[in-house]
Amino acid sequence: GGAGGILGARRNKGLEAPLYRTRLSVRHLFTPVRVVRQSKFRHVFGQAVKNDQCYDDIRVSRVTWDSSFCAVNPRFVAIIIEASGGGAFLVLPLHKTGRIDKSYPTVCGHTGPVLDIDWCPHNDQVIASGSEDCTVMVWQIPENGLTLSLTEPVVILEGHSKRVGIVAWHPTARNVLLSAGCDNAIIIWNVGTGEALINLDDMHSDMIYNVSWNRNGSLICTASKDKKVRVIDPRKQEIVAEKEKAHEGARPMRAIFLADGNVFTTGFSRMSERQLALWNPKNMQEPIALHEMDTSNGVLLPFYDPDTSIIYLCGKGDSSIRYFEITDESPYVHYLNTFSSKEPQRGMGYMPKRGLDVNKCEIARFFKLHERKCEPIIMTVPRKSDLFQDDLYPDTAGPEAALEAEEWFEGKNADPVLISLKHGYIPGKNRDLKVVKKNILDSKPTANKKCDLISVPKKTTDTASVQNEAKLDEILKEIKSIKDTICNQDERISKLEQQMAKIAA
Repeated sequence: GGAGGILGARRNKGLEAPLYRTRLSVRHLFTPVRVVRQSKFRHVFGQAVKNDQCYDDIRVSRVTWDSSFCAVNPRFVAIIIEASGGGAFLVLPLHKTGRIDKSYPTVCGHTGPVLDIDWCPHNDQVIASGSEDCTVMVWQIPENGLTLSLTEPVVILEGHSKRVGIVAWHPTARNVLLSAGCDNAIIIWNVGTGEALINLDDMHSDMIYNVSWNRNGSLICTASKDKKVRVIDPRKQEIVAEKEKAHEGARPMRAIFLADGNVFTTGFSRMSERQLALWNPKNMQEPIALHEMDTSNGVLLPFYDPDTSIIYLCGKGDSSIRYFEITDESPYVHYLNTFSSKEPQRGMGYMPKRGLDVNKCEIARFFKLHERKCEPIIMTVPRKSDLFQDDLYPDTAGPEAALEAEEWFEGKNADPVLISLKHGYIPGKNRDLKVVKKNILDSKPTANKKCDLISVPKKTTDTASVQNEAKLDEILKEIKSIKDTICNQDERISKLEQQMAKIAA
């Protein structure tokens, strides 16, 4: 099988499935094994693109936070960057490769460093960001990318009392966004109304390392500094399952849901060896499988493809990506291969399936962040035929939402709406994100909240009111345009100052 000699050990007599512990040392990984497991993914290989297809001269954020710093969709790559006096991220159209000019516009509305970004799965022009300034902001990117810096979000979501390190869109319901902060609270927002509808603030006693939705978005799982992995029903606001000391080491863990409802975790042993494990939430007493890997100290970020059941592990600070296939035969987690390079990764973006080139049998594309550039890495299954390989590309989650936000909050569930990739994926028109504030008069008065400006007033038949609205819109547009101009003039001034400094020196 995948990882060399398997040590099957039944540690707990009451347990039906044996617990598989494997030491995945390099020696083991390359030991010849008599029986080779059949898998179409055994020969998946990774390749970095040529230099001219990288995004160069980007000052990737140096903030100490274990998020991936990069988010990708079929139109854009977004990268959190160093920004003086606030927080910013770049949004580049995928084709905008090569050197990125210092004066390239940014998304720069946060007053503290940006810690996490996530593209909306149902609209390729909408992206959420969480920041050290305790807010979540949701942005609408113009169809062809930014020509001016963007300072005004569509909506500001305020509810956390400490920095917000995690943002994650609901996989199937439109405009539902989860955020988690260093106040140990998880808030689930209806972005379409700007309201916090669920606040899970008493479930975690320590820092939340990550949060993952399950396939239909009915449950979330979390990994926390208290070494617990929790499975939570957010609408009932109850913990469905939890495991104490999922990994016994003190360094950060990660937990993600797989398509079959199992939970995959990465963490550290007491001896500081990196581990990966597979759990069944219905019985978290013992793991289905537990593998030890190596003694590097970078946090392992898992990226999961439900269509192929492959998990890619990217260690922060590592220079490799290891990938495994999850099956229902022991040892359940099968090592496939390692993509190695020379440079360590500062972060990693992962393209959704619909953004891949199916004609080249590409099954994953990563966007690896270096200190000063972003380098795409393409994972391919070698095939001789030029025909569409339907076994590699089962129907995959498309951009259409299966539910409206209100339906999900009322208790409905729905699986992702699937699309075929047979003729490639052509991005369609995205509708603009509209935020309609509820009960503006009922809510507490707030001083100068930017997000109130952008809210769409209630429809009315009164002609005068309609004219006022149009006038208000005009004024808002002008304010925005002036703000953008100021932002760009600031950048121009700082460039000119740099030139002066060089001449003076």
